[in-house]
Amino acid sequence: MQQKKMSASCGRMASRGLVRFVSRVSSSGLRPLSSTSVCRATLQNKHVTDKATSPWTLMAAVCLQRLPVISSDLSPIEQQFKHMLSQMELEKSMLSDHELRLLEDKERMSRKQANDYDSDDEDGRGDQDIVLTQDLEDSWEQKFKSFQPAPRVRADVDENLTSPERCLADSLLLLVEQQVGGQKMWLLPQTQWQEGETLRQTAERALSSLSGAGFKATFLGNAPCGVYKYKLPKAIRTESSVGTKVFFFKAILSDSSRPAAPTSPFLWVTKGELQRYLKPAYMAKVDRFIPQV
Repeated sequence: MQQKKMSASCGRMASRGLVRFVSRVSSSGLRPLSSTSVCRATLQNKHVTDKATSPWTLMAAVCLQRLPVISSDLSPIEQQFKHMLSQMELEKSMLSDHELRLLEDKERMSRKQANDYDSDDEDGRGDQDIVLTQDLEDSWEQKFKSFQPAPRVRADVDENLTSPERCLADSLLLLVEQQVGGQKMWLLPQTQWQEGETLRQTAERALSSLSGAGFKATFLGNAPCGVYKYKLPKAIRTESSVGTKVFFFKAILSDSSRPAAPTSPFLWVTKGELQRYLKPAYMAKVDRFIPQV
């Protein structure tokens, strides 16, 4: 019984001391502590500790795409459908101003050949209109015959994998040759994340750091469109270095002009050509977010 009284009195003394300490802190102008601020500080410290001790190396890569410049070739069923629409438009469309003018000129010429033709009914319009209309058609015909459309397939350019002007009807993706471990591999442009920058800034730096490339691109958002994770070989794997995580960002090439002599080895390839250069596991991740062709 005596021990219970002593413990109770000790508890009251400790609580009075704590109340006095809090009141002094509040009166001195210091910000009183709260459970929310304490928890927030604890979580921040834990986040910094986890980030500093993360066994994964973070990297950001750019999926730089050159959009198609010309339309793709029509399939047989698309050609039939196009012909059908052209025929419907020809049959149901109204006459243009030039066609109406030709009909008027033809009617005027037929009246001139008749015996009851009176030039005063033409309202001051003579033979000049008829001649100008026919001359206009002749000039159009000459221009059409002399027009030579640009070739859709250019063997000399399409075979040059370093040219962003190849395969104008397809989407092209940029690949660069980078050193990974002890071997060189074809990958999307990537670089390691640095403290103080966002992953998008890392991706932008990966593109701008290509020696002699000078590509201008428009990034599509701040969030990555995919991630590729791989572990290091067991012989060199440690608790502080397990592997690498690569976050991909999509971008559109906004300037296809190429410098005179780029020093970084790179390729512009279509989606069908990717599997020749990328590893199967890496290709499986990239294939999820690149456009279909």
